[in-house]
Amino acid sequence: MSTPSTALPLPRDGTAFRVLGALSASHLINDMMQSLILAIYPILKGQFALSFAQIGLITLTYQLTASLFQPLVGTYTDRRPTPYSLPLGMGSTLIGLLLLAYAPSFAVVLVAAAFVGLGSAIFHPESSRVARMASGGRHGLAQSLFQVGGNTGSAIGPLVAAAVIVPFGQHSVAWFGAAALLGIVLLLHVGRWYARRHAAAVRTARTTAATTLPRRTVAMAIGVLLLLIFSKYFYVAGISSFYTFYLIEKFGLSVQSAQVHLFVFLFASALGTLIGGPLGDRIGRKPVIWVSILGVAPFALLLPHANLFWTTALTIVIGLILSSAFSAIVVYAQELIPGKIGMVSGLFFGFAFGMGGLGAALLGVLADRTSIDFVYRAIAWLPLLGIVALLLPATRARR
Repeated sequence: MSTPSTALPLPRDGTAFRVLGALSASHLINDMMQSLILAIYPILKGQFALSFAQIGLITLTYQLTASLFQPLVGTYTDRRPTPYSLPLGMGSTLIGLLLLAYAPSFAVVLVAAAFVGLGSAIFHPESSRVARMASGGRHGLAQSLFQVGGNTGSAIGPLVAAAVIVPFGQHSVAWFGAAALLGIVLLLHVGRWYARRHAAAVRTARTTAATTLPRRTVAMAIGVLLLLIFSKYFYVAGISSFYTFYLIEKFGLSVQSAQVHLFVFLFASALGTLIGGPLGDRIGRKPVIWVSILGVAPFALLLPHANLFWTTALTIVIGLILSSAFSAIVVYAQELIPGKIGMVSGLFFGFAFGMGGLGAALLGVLADRTSIDFVYRAIAWLPLLGIVALLLPATRARR
């Protein structure tokens, strides 16, 4: 079969890095647009006189939308692969972005957030499936390359908000629609590649859809993984949603300076994403998961007591270590339930979004009733839940 020059190539063997590159770039664009919501919270708070609880409600809206729909999308596409759903998901995110740019009220901001959440619900399960298809057997590496795009996009959001949106206002959010259009073009090419490969992928899934672990053990392991996701994303919600307010309130930073510090934390998280997947391919998923969650605990406990310099340093270390967990968790779960890639990916992406949204909403209420500083002291204990990773069974031999 000949391959058009504009299409992504079919890999004959090994890892399809061009496909993974297109997915990673699309993930960067998708999550950058999501992070613009977080990044302009100070603007929205001032413009619509929002409380911290309402700020948390915005995060809850788009993350809960994504959380509810992702497992449904993943389950459906396990049965009926839909290669061209990826650009449709990016289109939904674009609609949300344009609504956010011209939202005249808090209610419209919530509608915009829901469209962004729906776009993520469509994008993430199928993208994770395609990343596994293109992995050439290096599943952890492929998942990390896919994830690093998203984390980098999340990191870029506050930076572009500080450079563009803070000086030029809410309407300037619409300028980033051009990036969404680029993402749609990339995903059309990925969809074309996927359409040519999904039949072979379905045959492979059918021949490998058996696990040697008892059903009860699998259920217990999934429960442990979801508890780890809860601890990670509740903690991350406290950092990403309220870090700018924490820096402004505690250290007197300007909005733009606080946005740059948020970028530093999120960029460190993006770098850390590259570690977990490949390391899990080499030494096994379980030790990576255990160290990446529990290893954050001492730094998280020190953070509320640090000065500005050490706050920045500690958040860099926290971002590097904590972000290495998710790729390993997703691949570990896929190995627990082979043949259900979309359902597993949708479940874990969706639960992560849901816990992040719920965490932002509850922590926003707590911040209104106490203080941001109290919130940071309270969430510092969450990484200690990483100890439960010791209960995870081994899924396969190390490479």
